[in-house]
Amino acid sequence: TGSRTDLAAILVWGITVFLSQCSKGTTDAVDSGPWLCQPAPRCGNKIYNPSEQCCYDDAILSLEQTRRCGSNCIFWPCFELCCPESFGLQQKFLVKLKVLGTKSQCHSSPISRSCIG
Repeated sequence: TGSRTDLAAILVWGITVFLSQCSKGTTDAVDSGPWLCQPAPRCGNKIYNPSEQCCYDDAILSLEQTRRCGSNCIFWPCFELCCPESFGLQQKFLVKLKVLGTKSQCHSSPISRSCIG
């Protein structure tokens, strides 16, 4: 029973260290693994899995979903932005790349391609 007591003590110690790291808001103890201490990503009031989904206009989309950009282009809202460039008879849109780790915006993101119409 001595080894069982030792194992129980180690488990209690490990859980205590883990929970203390989470309560401090740090992830030092889990940087190499899943972000168990991080708040879950939210889209509006819903939680989503960023390895399979993204939040676009308060809707949760799968990473493979596409949308129209103008009348002739398709873009991936999880990875790209559809940016209006000109209006009128000859509408022009630019598809720009989202930059990971930033709040990507049309005026500062790199251009992926141009769409007419």
